[in-house]
Amino acid sequence: MALILIRGENNSKVLNAISDVEKHGGLHLTSKPRALDANIADNIVSKILKADIKNESKVAAVFSIQENPTLAISKIRSIHPPAHIIVVSDEYDEIYEDLLNKMDEAKYFEGYYSAKAKNTKTIDYKKMPKKPKL
Repeated sequence: MALILIRGENNSKVLNAISDVEKHGGLHLTSKPRALDANIADNIVSKILKADIKNESKVAAVFSIQENPTLAISKIRSIHPPAHIIVVSDEYDEIYEDLLNKMDEAKYFEGYYSAKAKNTKTIDYKKMPKKPKL
């Protein structure tokens, strides 16, 4: 399991990035995205990159995914989301645990709904009972 941290200029860009990760990246979210303070997200990113950030974010979200970090990074590289996406693995012990704790305390990110179908079974309409004619 890995955590995905998304930083952006506004809610719609972050929501589009979450959707891109799910649809085009093919990653499976195991938690609903949570709103994270943008300053906290910027600090986490600067710790991971070990450098100062050029652009500060105004909105941030975090969620967990089913896939391992290496696969997540390669899939995210293939898409071009409108926000900055960071994959946080358990390799970053302190940061990872801190982010998990912040996720538990954070509110759900407003406006998100999963684009994946809830029912993955195929329906055979030929086998469905026919409606009686009136």
